Amino acid sequence: MNLKIYNSLSGEKEIFKPIHENSVGMYVCGPTVYSNVHLGNVRTFMSFDFIYRSLVHLGYKVRYVRNITDAGHLTDDGDVDNDRFVKQSRLEKLEPMEIVQKYTVDFHKVLEVFNLLPPTIEPTATGHILEQIELTQKLIDKGFAYESNGSVYFDVLEYNKRGLNYGELSHRNIEELFANTRNLDGQNEKKNAPDFALWKAASPAHIMRWNSPWGEGFPGWHLECTAMSTKYLGEKFDIHGGGMDLKFPHHECEVAQGKACNGTEPVNYWMHANMLTMNGQRMSKSTGNYILPMELVSGSNDFFEKPFHPSVVRFNFMQAHYRSVLDISNEAMVASEKGFQRLMEAMKILKNFEFKEVDNSPVNHQSPTINLKSWKEKCYTALNDDFNSPILIAHLFEAVNFIFKLKDGKETISENDLAELKTLMNDFVFDVLGLQNIEENNNAKLDQTLQVLIDLRNQARKSKNFDLSDQIRDRLLAEGIELKDGREGTSYSIS
Repeated sequence: MNLKIYNSLSGEKEIFKPIHENSVGMYVCGPTVYSNVHLGNVRTFMSFDFIYRSLVHLGYKVRYVRNITDAGHLTDDGDVDNDRFVKQSRLEKLEPMEIVQKYTVDFHKVLEVFNLLPPTIEPTATGHILEQIELTQKLIDKGFAYESNGSVYFDVLEYNKRGLNYGELSHRNIEELFANTRNLDGQNEKKNAPDFALWKAASPAHIMRWNSPWGEGFPGWHLECTAMSTKYLGEKFDIHGGGMDLKFPHHECEVAQGKACNGTEPVNYWMHANMLTMNGQRMSKSTGNYILPMELVSGSNDFFEKPFHPSVVRFNFMQAHYRSVLDISNEAMVASEKGFQRLMEAMKILKNFEFKEVDNSPVNHQSPTINLKSWKEKCYTALNDDFNSPILIAHLFEAVNFIFKLKDGKETISENDLAELKTLMNDFVFDVLGLQNIEENNNAKLDQTLQVLIDLRNQARKSKNFDLSDQIRDRLLAEGIELKDGREGTSYSIS
């Protein structure tokens, strides 16, 4: 089957043709680590985690690059006081790099909770200052950028004069860009209102600053991703992803920088994940319609009646296509939990189900209602149709219904088909969708916890602290957990 991907550049689904056969270079804009990662961010990164998993499952070798923006993210090009790291460091009375470390750790912890795979490369903006300075100088040398008062700006009008098209990704024209440009501090440094910063001169109060040919300053946000993506994936690569909110101006600027520097479209397929809403409204701190990922998981919020396991949240997110707006509510989460539990119960039945010979006489033989070959084809058709997770899940539930009937003896299946069904369901549910079996996870955690207690008891016995070792054994026994000492070590049983 041909994989089709919706390309934001063309506005159409296109057959995916990688630059290098069976290999994919994919860059996804990572977080700006000045605050806790929010649930909308998690949805975006989870969407690309699903895409990454799908590409790997389909047989591609994927180099997945997702950056960390830890410097230079201005809310506009005019006022350096709007640097988010500087603002947050003042607010929390911490050094900017303490802010970066604190929220980078938080980001990784949250994504691990939701079972996102790490990227193959995770570069930071501060680790690539030299590359950004070199790119800026290259754009100046080619006549696409100019220095002004220690800052360097990309010349949008010059870019368009050379037959290029700033606005091609977001489908905006230059007149619209001029009309909608706000009057910001620092606009008098620019030749044209839509010009954007490649390098900003640091004010005396600006903490994060580096030496450059134009004086001390820091990189522009858009330049960072161009420098990191091209370093690890080349001047032209397969897929660039991010949230829908990044299409303009961030990704538009990346297109312009790449074409101006290297004379070619930097990316073949631009992919954008849509937004997350809650209770039918956009999530916003200012309105109070806002929740952090771990607040949803822990239940410490005023919106949901109970905590929801990360895999239930993931299942809920996967029920919407990555390009669709997804609305979460208490009712939707409760429904997703029921669906998830039914799926996991079916997976448990399938895991333990053993093939049994059936009477295949014409009188008693009953053909299975699910044609495995046709069902498998439908699943892969969904996956290859722009990574259509909701349609894939719908097909998986056809198999779920079949599995419950199989358990009740109302369906039959051949030995070979049973083995293939087990493999396919495990691949799609756990490897591709990235769901986790809550019960198995809880058992693994229990094993790990009890092993810690067994190790502590062994240490106590070794140091002849028999009171402590007996106390650990007796307390566990009181909770129905019996420790058994043998030649190969200590095991446990639960009554």
